[in-house]
Amino acid sequence: MTRMPVYILAALLAAAPLSAAAQDRGDRAERQQDRGDRDERQRSPRDLQDHGPRVSVGAAVQRASAGRPGRFLGASNRGDTIVVRWEYPGGRVADIMVDGRTGRVIGER
Repeated sequence: MTRMPVYILAALLAAAPLSAAAQDRGDRAERQQDRGDRDERQRSPRDLQDHGPRVSVGAAVQRASAGRPGRFLGASNRGDTIVVRWEYPGGRVADIMVDGRTGRVIGER
């Protein structure tokens, strides 16, 4: 009987560090979640929109080729820009940049 209080005290002492560590992990997770919520509030509405292109590659090729003599060589998606490779008569090759969100031709290199 006299050993029972010793066992109870030992069990309480052994469990105390575990509960403190678990509580620390929980507090840390809450802080990270609060930080994540704050980051969401600081983002602009444009940042929260879908980041993928809204114009298909086919539509970008049609926009880039409109009114241009020559032939289509290829296209690639580079973030918010779709690059259309175009060969003009005479052999000159150009990259035509099309905005992936609006479909507007941005420029040519």
